[in-house]
Amino acid sequence: MSIRKKTAATLALGALGIVFGDIGTSPLYVFSTVFGQTGYHLDINQATVYGVISLIIWSISLVVSIKFLGFIMAADNAGEGGIMALIAEVKGGALKGPQKWAYILLGLIGVSLFYGDSTITPAISVLSAVEGLKVVAPKLTSFIIPVTLLLLTGVFAIQRFGTALIGRLFGPVMAVWFITIAVAGGSQIWLHPEILRALSPLVATHFFITEPTLGLIAMGAVVLAITGVEALYADMGHFGRAPIAKAWFSLVFPALLICYMGQGALILHNPEAAANPFLLLFPATLRIPAVLLATVATIIASQSVIAGAFSLTRQAIQLNYLPHMLVRHTSNKYGGQIYLPAVNAALFTVVVLLVVLFGSSTNLANAYGIAVSGTLAIDTILYLVVMQSSWQKPIIYILIAALAFLPLDFIFLVVTLPKILQGGWFPILIGMIMFLIITTWLQGQYIVGEERKALEGSLQDFIQVVRRRKKTVARVPGTGIYIGHHPGFTPLALHATFDELHELPAHVVIVSVETSAQAHISESKRVTFDKRGLDVGISYVKLTFGFHDIPNIPHALECLCLEDPVRRQLALDLHKAAYFISISRVVPTKRHNLAPWRKDLYCMMFHNAASASDYYKLPIERTVELQSLVPL
Repeated sequence: MSIRKKTAATLALGALGIVFGDIGTSPLYVFSTVFGQTGYHLDINQATVYGVISLIIWSISLVVSIKFLGFIMAADNAGEGGIMALIAEVKGGALKGPQKWAYILLGLIGVSLFYGDSTITPAISVLSAVEGLKVVAPKLTSFIIPVTLLLLTGVFAIQRFGTALIGRLFGPVMAVWFITIAVAGGSQIWLHPEILRALSPLVATHFFITEPTLGLIAMGAVVLAITGVEALYADMGHFGRAPIAKAWFSLVFPALLICYMGQGALILHNPEAAANPFLLLFPATLRIPAVLLATVATIIASQSVIAGAFSLTRQAIQLNYLPHMLVRHTSNKYGGQIYLPAVNAALFTVVVLLVVLFGSSTNLANAYGIAVSGTLAIDTILYLVVMQSSWQKPIIYILIAALAFLPLDFIFLVVTLPKILQGGWFPILIGMIMFLIITTWLQGQYIVGEERKALEGSLQDFIQVVRRRKKTVARVPGTGIYIGHHPGFTPLALHATFDELHELPAHVVIVSVETSAQAHISESKRVTFDKRGLDVGISYVKLTFGFHDIPNIPHALECLCLEDPVRRQLALDLHKAAYFISISRVVPTKRHNLAPWRKDLYCMMFHNAASASDYYKLPIERTVELQSLVPL
């Protein structure tokens, strides 16, 4: 096997352990939600069961196989996926003014809903598996909640080891899971092969036309079969589109179809099995191992949305939609594999609250779906915008894509709206909190940025002042690298050195950092150099990083490939250079530019954000932080 094929196979196996856990464990609760006594409790007859199975099969086919893997995942941003990548595409596209910001805000609503979804998936997945104890050991029913909480604690505790290690451990387990559910479902299909008629899209169409009310009710549960698709998209940066598609079409997709059809065949011939059709696919002697395997699989399912939340948060930080947080890179080989302690702790807290508050997977199923359907619809809208504004596709292509995807998204959204009063309020509440945090950060950053610009002043004006006073200003041997906040403006730390100490390093390098709407910027295109201050020993460098690059300023400076005179100047004592960075202390005022409570929220986020020195990977022993007061 060639190295390339071996790598592709390894990534596909890793994708099984990270990407498909959520959607791969949906068979645990979809059918019991539709037909079970505590769910929608639809009548069990051939027309209804065949119709529901066909709706599940073709919803998965259209949403996952065609819409995401076939189209939306092609709208990657230098290999990175997720709704934040779509937002970045819109931000860097041809749209201007209010229209662009309207779509960006719509995307941020989708981001916020994804966080709501990320809290429910671990809770419902693990809880639905542990509830198998009701079937195999009814006396242990009272231990379901404690065992679920214990398992979830373990899930979040192992996140620090990274998705690379987790993928290697979980990939083979998920391969066993998908093979097992295919064999279990296939045994029922073998006994009742007529269930294969549900594969026809005509069955779903006929059911929806003849029983529109039942069809809409069923769609409220069918959406549970596609939960995890947004996490699948967000996790694309961990493994790439090709390995994900390979794993999906070769194993995951066929296994899911077989399992759903097997459950349908089972309940048609044994309606009492609707209480837990998945577990009852197995003979009595294998049910305890099935519960154990399902529990492990749902633990892995939790991993997919947690990893997706990490990826999404990191992208939001890079694009300045969220404050800087500690990001640990858990793989030297794959930059997309990361761990965010703050996000991990927040998700764990909310997930535990969900389990205790709702108490059963059926109750959680009522809370599930609204956030998923909202995010899916927003994904489609942003994808259509990217087709029009960035790719300049003909309008006929855009209309075809809209007619193919938006009606199904609209149906999912409409049928899940009634769930708001039954528990759907929880993910919406989480989404509203996240949207409030994001928009408060954006507004606060804009106000503080404008205040900083007023204090910093034009870099060109500063250079002119240095020229006039060059004979009276002492020049200290060495190189001082000043980190700027805004291109074309003078860092406050440089003002402090010049205005207060009346001295400057012999070589001043002003570095400003911008984040591009592109996911990655090559090192050869990362640097913009301005020569206008060379005569007074001032160099200006602008570094542009992609929103998925690691902003390492020292490394970027070492890799500069500029013309010889400049390279000699910067390399003179670059490894001994001192770094100066101005740290703002935001002071709330009584101005009516932001509500007082939002000012307090912004200040709390600002003052608890990760240090800019750490964020830019500046050397601790050669970095000086100077504080400045900025009014809000």
